[in-house]
This record gives sequence, C-alpha cells and structure tokens, in this order.
Amino acid sequence: MGPPHYLSDDDFAHVVRHAPLVSIDIVVKDPGKNVLVGLRTNEPARGTYFVPGGVIQRNETIRGAFSRILYAEIGVHASLSDATFLGVFEHFYKTNRFGNRDHGTHYVVLAYQLELAHRPTLKLDSQHSEVRWMPAAEILSTMDVHPNTKAYFC
Repeated sequence: MGPPHYLSDDDFAHVVRHAPLVSIDIVVKDPGKNVLVGLRTNEPARGTYFVPGGVIQRNETIRGAFSRILYAEIGVHASLSDATFLGVFEHFYKTNRFGNRDHGTHYVVLAYQLELAHRPTLKLDSQHSEVRWMPAAEILSTMDVHPNTKAYFC
C-alpha cells in the first residue's frame, strides 16, 4: 500500500456530493478526564466546538489516518493501539466545505478515545481558532458544542 492519495478539490467535491465520507473522530482526554474540543473555522460545523477528526484518504489505513489526523490537527503523536474504539457514528450536515448550497455532507465516523498521561503542548491547524479542555458534563450542557460531539458522551 502506498501513501495516502489526496483527491483534487474537484474530485473531492464530487465524492462529497455523491457518497458518504469515512472519517475518524478522536475524543482526546487529559489525566483529569477533560476532553479537548476545537472551535471550527470551516464547514461543516463552522462556529461550533468539535473533537479532532478527519477523513480517511484513499490508500490510507485506519491506523495511518488516526496518527496523521491527530498530528495534523493538534500536533500530538500517538498510535491507534493507544486508543479505545467507541463505535461507529453517522453525521449528516446541511453544509459542505465547498459552500455548495445544493447538498450537505454525510460522514460515517469511526470514533476513538485517547487518554493522555499529561496535557500536551498543542499545535493547532487552520481548521480551529481556539481549543478548550472541557469535562463531559460541560460538553453536554454547552450550546456551542456540536451535537455530533455531544453524542460521544450520551
């Protein structure tokens, strides 16, 4: 298997319009059981707090995608073997990252939980304007946490 194959924006837009995307979300917990959430700057879910996550690329293993997404979004190195599988979730959005108003985005999400031994120094990507560590009860009660993130705690 070669390296991940990233689609052009045109090809990716075609996939978003016609098929579900397979992705990974990572519930990152610190030693106090607080969860890391980032304020999204892009669609879908712009303006809401969400756990780190991303799409699995063509020719990319789940293990490889997990490590790539975690490092790309928050600058943390970890392996899939360090995480616990939470389950399969479906996310449906009325929006898409391309701003096309005639279709939304459908994700089939493999959710994992990663418990860290210490709070790391985070390196944010361009998809997030800020991050917060929140206890599960606060995630469930805060209005600006996306319902799809809340679903990991119900």
